[in-house]
Amino acid sequence: MKIIFKNLKQGEIKLKAENPDDLWCLSQVIEAGDTVRGKTLRKIKIGDQEQRKANIVKKSVFIEISVESVEFHEYSAVLRVSGVVKEGPEDVSKGSHHTFNVEPGTVLTIIKEWRPFQAEKVEECCFEPRKVLICIIDRDNACYALIKRKGFEILSEIRGNVEKKADLNIKSSDFYKEAAAKLRDYSERLGIDNIVVASPAFWKEDFVNSIKDQELLKKITLASCSASGKEALNEVIKRPELMHLIAEQRVAKELECVELLLEEIAKSGLAAYGEDETENAASLGAIDKLLVTDGLIMKKRQENSFGRIEGIMETTENTGGSITVISSENEAGKKLDGLGGIGAILRYKLVY
Repeated sequence: MKIIFKNLKQGEIKLKAENPDDLWCLSQVIEAGDTVRGKTLRKIKIGDQEQRKANIVKKSVFIEISVESVEFHEYSAVLRVSGVVKEGPEDVSKGSHHTFNVEPGTVLTIIKEWRPFQAEKVEECCFEPRKVLICIIDRDNACYALIKRKGFEILSEIRGNVEKKADLNIKSSDFYKEAAAKLRDYSERLGIDNIVVASPAFWKEDFVNSIKDQELLKKITLASCSASGKEALNEVIKRPELMHLIAEQRVAKELECVELLLEEIAKSGLAAYGEDETENAASLGAIDKLLVTDGLIMKKRQENSFGRIEGIMETTENTGGSITVISSENEAGKKLDGLGGIGAILRYKLVY
């Protein structure tokens, strides 16, 4: 994400989306009632408006809309922002509906009453995160995944042709050579900063010892896990070796926050969860850090029942608490969704 212009006093930020992660970020901050403006394609009828056979062409126009709905289509990498036209050229009627199809490269201006956590999210997306690659390997299987702001993306999984024999020390050097070549390819092509190689038992050491590329070896950190393949990814993400590497990465922060909440819940300590408990804690000014999943936010908006969650968020900010929006797509978000999608770490313990 690139911020082109910012004036929070006037509630205005002009920015350029540069990748699919930016689209996800924007889907979290653009809300119904916001004003969005920018260049967009619009179907325009040419000729007599009453004629059925009038030509319809797509034309690039500058339009300002009042937002009614926001949809993020992750797999097509498109963010759809729909609303009512407030300003536009003469051939675009005010009050008509229009949808911005926001893609990487789109420039938009967003005008709204920015909450601190929303402005922070946009600023956060402007910094290029450390690129971390995970490789989970054993004697005949390697899984590669890229750490993302909202979790991880599985890049590929390869299998060797190692025969299952009683002697586990018999390994395929050809498989390790293939796995190392793929590791090198991802490192160079994606500009990887750090690589975490993980495995059960001793496979990671054997694999790394087979690598001769010194530049590649400098990027590698070893970690342990109890399973193989993609099933081990959630476990590896919580490993201290990886947490240290991506301390500034969103997924690590989210995991740390949710794990702290779960610890407090387990000992009946400084925690509240679910809408009722969290709303009560907010009303008493007891929330230090509010955690809410993007899945809950989207669900409530679709049901037109976001007002209660919005009220909790506003009260938290007004009483000096912070807000962290957790992605429902990673393990932290799934755990929080299991608690109702909302919870809080408190300043003091509540007595019920």
